[in-house]
Amino acid sequence: QVQLVESGGGLVQAGGSLRLSCAASGRTFSLNDMGWFRQAPGKEREFVGGIDWSGVGTYYADSVKGRFTISRDNAKNTVYLQMNSLKPEDTAVYYCARSQYGSRRLTAGNWGQGTQVTVSS
Repeated sequence: QVQLVESGGGLVQAGGSLRLSCAASGRTFSLNDMGWFRQAPGKEREFVGGIDWSGVGTYYADSVKGRFTISRDNAKNTVYLQMNSLKPEDTAVYYCARSQYGSRRLTAGNWGQGTQVTVSS
């Protein structure tokens, strides 16, 4: 079973940047497509972006396209979310999860504990 731990969240001003990390346990991490999701207060959890097992394929929600970039380092069992040009509406708890490429949803395993991102105006 792959366990996921997100980190790197914090408070940042609008226009700023943050890089989130998702560290995974387990020897099968490199075989898994992964995704980032977020949940703002009072809203449903939503898809942010996904990456295939090799790191070559990525895709994003329209709301973050051009601002956010997903990458991974399979040697370190880690997926990253680089967030640039942050907006107050990006404020949410961010989660990573195993997510079949193209599905835009969690497709295996469990959610991690998430990491809070707060963007001030």
